[in-house]
Amino acid sequence: MVTRTEQRVRMRAIRGATTVARDDPALIADAVREMLGAIVRENGIDTDEIVSAWFTTTPDLRSVFPAAPARAMGWTEIPMMCASEIDVAGAQPRCIRVMLHVERAVGAAPVRHVYLREAAALRPDLCRGATESAPEEGREGALAAVGAGL
Repeated sequence: MVTRTEQRVRMRAIRGATTVARDDPALIADAVREMLGAIVRENGIDTDEIVSAWFTTTPDLRSVFPAAPARAMGWTEIPMMCASEIDVAGAQPRCIRVMLHVERAVGAAPVRHVYLREAAALRPDLCRGATESAPEEGREGALAAVGAGL
């Protein structure tokens, strides 16, 4: 049996994005947990494979660092960075993005990038269908689109 340390591994980047209805710490925390959970499920990731996580938010989200819910999920040993995106006219509002750097065995299945809620419109080329997502407070319903990676 070949152990993980004996396998050839390569670094892969997995992208994710989601949106929230308003700048509210509880909504942001729920959205981040949902997005990270979907990325982990879709890619069969063990958290010990995650090398780092880079979060960004649009300038209209300032109430909480998106890394805080990840820490609360137990991601305490993963280096994380949070940044605010530039304010581009017409950009998707109230958007949270993440790029996870993951060690994957060479020959592993391709990564699947995850775009939830209104963020699915950012990369329709990666969407392979829509599934229901937990609705946010103040919204009638929400859809999630999960895309297959390159």
